[in-house]
Amino acid sequence: MIVNKLLFVITLAMAIVPGSPVMAQVQTEVPAVVPGAKPVSVEHIKIHGTALEGNLEGDAVDRDVLVFLPPSYQKDKHRRYPVVYALHGYSIGAEQWSHEIHVPQTIEGAFAQGAKEMIVVLPDSKTLHNGSMYSSSVTTGDFERFIAHDVVAYMDARYRMIPERASRGLVGHSMGGYGATRIGMKHSDVFGSLYIMSPCCLSPRPPAPPNPEMAKTLEGAKTPADSASLPFFARAQLASAAAWSPDPKNPPLYLDLPTKEGEPQPDVLAKWTANAPLAFIDQYIDNLREYHGISIDVGDQDGLKTDTAKLHDVLDKYGISNSFELYQGTHTSKVSDRFQNHVLPFFSQNLCFKADCR
Repeated sequence: MIVNKLLFVITLAMAIVPGSPVMAQVQTEVPAVVPGAKPVSVEHIKIHGTALEGNLEGDAVDRDVLVFLPPSYQKDKHRRYPVVYALHGYSIGAEQWSHEIHVPQTIEGAFAQGAKEMIVVLPDSKTLHNGSMYSSSVTTGDFERFIAHDVVAYMDARYRMIPERASRGLVGHSMGGYGATRIGMKHSDVFGSLYIMSPCCLSPRPPAPPNPEMAKTLEGAKTPADSASLPFFARAQLASAAAWSPDPKNPPLYLDLPTKEGEPQPDVLAKWTANAPLAFIDQYIDNLREYHGISIDVGDQDGLKTDTAKLHDVLDKYGISNSFELYQGTHTSKVSDRFQNHVLPFFSQNLCFKADCR
């Protein structure tokens, strides 16, 4: 497989069982419709990303966002709600992920089964190379701050939120799980509970033997059309480089690759290592202690299960309360079920639902 030949092996949103196909849109097991579930309303909005202004890729600064409002929102005009920000994975945007987790059906099902009503927000972070990594880069823009500041501030100002960290939850799957881990560590002043689903890219990976063909392909990519025509893992390399080894002096893509003319670039690899959460988690232990709840899950057939378990082990080592579940499933097969029957009930139990949460 190509992944075994990459100079720097990194498994992104479609972390797959060897031999299975790579697809941008996947089919997931959909929970049955819950009888009597009340309808959730959906709003398609755009949020201006001040943190994304001037990005060298030319990625959109006004981003699509899906907002799911609970059944009582339009009826009870004085009620305020907690909110869950849900981050999608690599190669898909918020709209595609909404189909994979089957919202609003799964949100309606969770409420019908007893989860307290909350607002759910899906911001889009798809970029030129198919994923922002929810990182801070002059090439892509500062998506870390876009999520933690721009989106949160917009929602607080325009919807009836409870504008306190204890009433804000953050969840993500795959690249979004990486984003929830990274943003969660750095912005515990913004969010009060975390749910991390099958996170990618947690640990530094040793370099694999050089692959001249892959290096040549990547170095030959000069335009958006070139990027769009690349195989999945090659394009994921560009996305990672744009996020973690940006270079404003290296047009037209403004990034440095981990190989140059077939030779490894240790300085670039060091930058990628510096963006691996398991490499910097020790710096943010005090922040992680502030969370009311942290939950982590991953499928038993998911190639990311080893690193995900390591994240759980680090939290345990420091005595940080967290739950960890290895469930039966692949990287994507159960995301709908998990969202309805685990993610939203977790936030129902851990977010603050009253006006004054202090």
